[in-house]
Amino acid sequence: MDRYETGHRPLWTEEPVARARMADPIRTAAVRALIIVAVTLVQATVAVLCTLAGSWLAFPAVLCTVTSTIVATWSVLDVWVTRQVWNQRNGVVSVPSSTARPRIGERHQAA
Repeated sequence: MDRYETGHRPLWTEEPVARARMADPIRTAAVRALIIVAVTLVQATVAVLCTLAGSWLAFPAVLCTVTSTIVATWSVLDVWVTRQVWNQRNGVVSVPSSTARPRIGERHQAA
């Protein structure tokens, strides 16, 4: 008896993905950047609310938010740099354009 005949269905079906998943260093940098950006947004919200309430915490919160914004920008740039370094070190599958020069061996075979 097949499990479909007994009424049991799998919870999900595996479907092939359109793109390969990110390399581990790139994914790690992206997750780190996402967490830092989320914390920065929370800090900015706290700074705005403290400012509107006239709290003494407004000035330190704004200073922390400015510092966090710089760190968040740096972390997003780190994702981009990590991706570029990964592509250079591990190679990228690319197809040369029609204007690319043929390799030396291919030129000799054509002649």
